[in-house]
Amino acid sequence: MSKTGFPDKFTRRGAMGAAGAATLAVTVPGLAHTPGRKPNFLFIMADDLGYADLSCYGRREYETPVLDGLAAQGMKFNHGYANSAVCSATRVGLITGRYQYRLRVGLEEPLGDRSLGLDPAHPTMPSLLREAGYHTALVGKWHLGWLPDFGPLKSGYDEFWGCRGGGVDYFTHSVGGNPDLWDGDVQVEEVGYMTDLLGDRAIEYLDQRAAEDKPWLLSLHFTAPHWPWQGNNEEGRAESARLAEHGPTIPGSLDITHFDGGNMETYAAMVTSLDMNIGRVLTRLAELGMEQDTVVVFTSDNGGERFSDNWPFTGIKTELLEGGMRVPFIVKWPGLTLPGSETDVPALSMDFLPTFLSAAGSAPHPDYPSDGMDLRSVLAGAVPEDRYLFWRFWAKDQRAARKGDYKYLHIAGEEYLFNVVADPLERANLKFRLPEKFAELKGAFDSWNEGMLNVPEARSYRFTPRELADHFGWDS
Repeated sequence: MSKTGFPDKFTRRGAMGAAGAATLAVTVPGLAHTPGRKPNFLFIMADDLGYADLSCYGRREYETPVLDGLAAQGMKFNHGYANSAVCSATRVGLITGRYQYRLRVGLEEPLGDRSLGLDPAHPTMPSLLREAGYHTALVGKWHLGWLPDFGPLKSGYDEFWGCRGGGVDYFTHSVGGNPDLWDGDVQVEEVGYMTDLLGDRAIEYLDQRAAEDKPWLLSLHFTAPHWPWQGNNEEGRAESARLAEHGPTIPGSLDITHFDGGNMETYAAMVTSLDMNIGRVLTRLAELGMEQDTVVVFTSDNGGERFSDNWPFTGIKTELLEGGMRVPFIVKWPGLTLPGSETDVPALSMDFLPTFLSAAGSAPHPDYPSDGMDLRSVLAGAVPEDRYLFWRFWAKDQRAARKGDYKYLHIAGEEYLFNVVADPLERANLKFRLPEKFAELKGAFDSWNEGMLNVPEARSYRFTPRELADHFGWDS
């Protein structure tokens, strides 16, 4: 390990040693992608999972053997970023391959205004892959707008099974007594723990695809470990029943956030259940003989929240400090990634659209060019030239830009320059020591920001400022 808390740079010898030493949840012999066949894409996204919430990224309180095994089989990004420090905005960036600030829906979090959503006319990862001959499905969380105007089936997915909102009770699959579980555009009822149900549905999807000679995209977007804090155990069931019976613990608050709920044991149960269900899906993928032709990605929609481990960073979800944006980022690409490899190249959620489309022999729509980059050369071990990356969030008037080792940050009226490689905790403000670098990054942000939509002044949230402050942990 380096002095900054990150593993030393990748070497072939180190990678092979790591791969040999790892105990894999799914044993994989040497795999090679079938020549001439378009790859399948299994894109797995966790919800509110912090950078160090997997044991392969440093978690000490529990183990995640399946995802550790995935990292040992593919490439682990040490500088993987979400497009935003909040949920819906990152999902806009992911599905469009563009900075979310280009779309009205990408400016909102929480997404409380039901008149807002992802415009069905906007090209998306699933719609563009479908045009390239893919079958597409979303299993899990959507959170990009409500019926009748918005939904997964309107934005490129052939199938959808999951929830439309930001989070649901893991047992009742409802929010405030309102059910939010759907099969396509039909509301359904199921008995079971939400993480298990999503794993079940993903396996059903794989079984269906095995009978077809057609490439596919499965977006498997788990709700775990997003609140409510409920493990798949008797304690979790009791907490679900308590919420259903008594409702909010604070008058006027969202019931499933239950600010007095949760503990480390519960959080560990939620993450290890997530890991186990991903293992079920990967095992089925291998049993069906599709593993060698499937790219598997795992990441999170933003940094961690209440019980997450974001070390070695400060900041949490909603903050443009590294802890709010840096996330686990693992890719296994048969025939491309070397087992046990790592990279320090920064990558963003929106990079997957151009990456997947290029591999599928397609490209972004010319009227909607991607702001991301094709990661395949990085996945093969290359280190491209540094690029600028940008973030913005309306709360606390936050702005950030990164290029190379340096990051510009504006938050709550103060400005900073950090070397996030040498100083991942973002403690030493270098703006006076390195004024030219500070001016460069600030100027780059200002120029980029001129091309983005303005943050709306009026908001129609169904949340009060106090509820937002309590939920996100902001100071009064």
